[in-house]
Amino acid sequence: MIKEFHFSFDELNIIPKDLIDLLGFEDGVVPEPFPKIIEQALLEASQFCSITGGYKILESVEINQKNATIKIETEIFSPSKIVTTQLKESTSVALYICTAGEEISNRANEILTQGDPMLGYIFDVIGSVTVEKATDKMQKLLEIEVKKHGLNISDRYSPGYCEWSVAEQQKLFSFFPHNFCGVSLSKSSLMSPIKSVSGIIGIGIDLKQKGYQCRWCNDENCIYGKIKQQKNSSKAN
Repeated sequence: MIKEFHFSFDELNIIPKDLIDLLGFEDGVVPEPFPKIIEQALLEASQFCSITGGYKILESVEINQKNATIKIETEIFSPSKIVTTQLKESTSVALYICTAGEEISNRANEILTQGDPMLGYIFDVIGSVTVEKATDKMQKLLEIEVKKHGLNISDRYSPGYCEWSVAEQQKLFSFFPHNFCGVSLSKSSLMSPIKSVSGIIGIGIDLKQKGYQCRWCNDENCIYGKIKQQKNSSKAN
């Protein structure tokens, strides 16, 4: 079963605070004139996002913790023990793809060529936050759907993170129609548009969402880790 979604930029409720930590400002202190620039960029960004996503639920799943593999139908993934441990209680899985579209990256590059690196970087960050928020929303819709059947979901995991080879996106994309949601893969397994994500979510009675456990991963540039830190900081305040 494949479900596809289209989200407007406004319904993701992206606010300046969502960007501040990712822009590198310490302790949430944003010097002038950045608050106005960020606010204006967010207003403009709604014109440059074509946000789509979708997931496919697959029932034929075998998780081998010893070998750290996940067999989905006839395809075998090797995502690392980090992922297989968290998905071990899965009785089915959802594979997903989501994108903010190519326009937001094009706009960021256009601004950079016009000689405004800071505004261009802000637009680039907006693209990252947009696809993350859209995937959050899609994951929530999946959770609502499976709860109708008394099931729960895991956190989501993506090739390229948690020691999972990005090359396995080729296997993941094979479960979807060509150019699903307008996203394609290069031979080196990089997605186009750039602001796109793909991955897996476990489904089962005994699963729980634990949040991103950054101590499991050594990727210092991980967008998920940065957003987790941002959320934890917001709760502490």
